[in-house]
Amino acid sequence: MSDAAQPTAAEVRAAAEAVKTALDRHLAAVERRSGEDDPAVYEAFNELAAAAEVYDELLYDRYDEVTPFEIPGADDSLPPYTGPEEPNAVSVLIRRDYAVAEPQRLLAQAQRIEAADDEGTEGAGTVHGALGILFGEFEPDEIASRHKEFGLEEGDSTLWVLAADEPAEPGEWLEAPFDQADPQRVVCRFDVSAVFDEDDEDDEDDEDDEEDLAAELDELDDQEDVEDAEDVDDVDDLEPLDADRR
Repeated sequence: MSDAAQPTAAEVRAAAEAVKTALDRHLAAVERRSGEDDPAVYEAFNELAAAAEVYDELLYDRYDEVTPFEIPGADDSLPPYTGPEEPNAVSVLIRRDYAVAEPQRLLAQAQRIEAADDEGTEGAGTVHGALGILFGEFEPDEIASRHKEFGLEEGDSTLWVLAADEPAEPGEWLEAPFDQADPQRVVCRFDVSAVFDEDDEDDEDDEDDEEDLAAELDELDDQEDVEDAEDVDDVDDLEPLDADRR
């Protein structure tokens, strides 16, 4: 970067003041939060992250220095909420992923449903047909709670609650139900992923390793104490030298 393009010291100072202001606003929002998913806290968090990122960039460009903060990128979080403050309607978007871990179990369950159906549905002989029967018979929440019975293995899942100005007209969005999922209207979001479990397992493994190391060190100390005691016993067992041998 050329000297002409470098930010001025005043710009860096202004960016630092913006971080301080955003930090105060974030703390105030947290102190006034109305619930676990208060949109005001979320908005203040994003403003703080954006201000910190600007300061970090200007500081580096001007002084070739960095901050000790990890600034979350745009891909790691939703954009600031721009929906109505008092939504008149909400849309709930849910995605759940499954792996067909046991096809034979899935087929068997579909065949039972098919056998009990007076209309005699067909399709239980193939995996895709069995899936159609399964999801046609049970609610998604019931499948989620009983997935192992149906030969399925849970993957990642996410739930988005989007604010709307007015309820949609019947049949309005059925042809493209997910095209209007505006991230800026997300009131709250809940994600479930094996990635989070792996992080927890890694932390537990680290703790276990530390405990194992501490146990090994304690064992070594105990062994050294025993050896020292045996050395003392050996010394006590020594007979005094005869006068002729002194």
